[in-house]
Amino acid sequence: MGTDEPSVFEIKADYEETKLQEYEREFDRWVGGPTKILWDDYRGRFGIILLTIYLLMGTIGTVVWPSTSPNAAPRMLSPFESLRYPLGTDGMGQDLAAMMIHATPAMLQMILAGAIFANLLGVSVGLFSGYIGGTTDKVIMTLTDTTMSIPGIPLLIILAAILEPTNPYLIGIILSIQSWAGTARVLRSQVIPIANEEHVEAARAYGQPTSSLLVKDILPHLMPYIFIGFLGGATAIVFASVALYFLGILPFDQQNWGVVLNMAYQEGGAMYSLQAAHWIVVPLVTVIGLTVGFTLLAQAFDQVFNPRVRARHRKRKQDSDEMVDEDASMGAEKAESQMGTL
Repeated sequence: MGTDEPSVFEIKADYEETKLQEYEREFDRWVGGPTKILWDDYRGRFGIILLTIYLLMGTIGTVVWPSTSPNAAPRMLSPFESLRYPLGTDGMGQDLAAMMIHATPAMLQMILAGAIFANLLGVSVGLFSGYIGGTTDKVIMTLTDTTMSIPGIPLLIILAAILEPTNPYLIGIILSIQSWAGTARVLRSQVIPIANEEHVEAARAYGQPTSSLLVKDILPHLMPYIFIGFLGGATAIVFASVALYFLGILPFDQQNWGVVLNMAYQEGGAMYSLQAAHWIVVPLVTVIGLTVGFTLLAQAFDQVFNPRVRARHRKRKQDSDEMVDEDASMGAEKAESQMGTL
């Protein structure tokens, strides 16, 4: 009986090691690699840092930093005049830092609901319309173009007046009620040439289900447009929500940066008084910081989906793995030689 044949335990260990390597490759492909590429790009690094700050504000910040109310602090304190109120106070004696922090959760909920709604609907319509083609495509695109042609602000004003929404998720969906159409139009134009490629036609000829074709063969090619569209939609929701709250179209029953801007402009005269300027500057900087974070991240995602950048990352990862394997094998040989000496 030969002794060179691998045992059952060795075969099992090799199998488990192969599976682990496969999981590591998939993790690096979908999570580790994109994160590393984003972090190596200064735009992605600053975008991640900014968005992390807002996420912490909307989660931990609301627990750590107490909420405020009228006459809870001295009126019209300037920023950094008091350590207890680092961003100052408004004309009603409210802590501006607390108002910014406690308005963040509702803003994040609007962004999440609106961006997901617009992307899901836009991706579904664009994929289906571009793949099916023919009369169905013409009808769907006619409806899509009609939706895009409706004036946005008047539509939002009418919907807000009729529904009087107070739930942040519902507000986010209302604010993105039209943005899905642009996503659908862009994706449909990208689906048409992909659907006519040889590998897709071959899969269709072999009877592969339409849902499988759309998800496995077409959707991966659209990921750059989907991610950047999601981040662009999030930025649009921030601007739209703040604008509608500032104009008083959305109900003033919850804290929002637009409400603070409205109060500063209407009642505080912050546009005309240097003493009250921080009342309007603080929410403006808060809005700009969030939108800049989304914009930088969207720009950095160009690098994530750039084939050359991803190829360079895979090459560095492969070289690193080979160096680790080489060091491990050299260590094993050295250990064997020491055992032989003993």
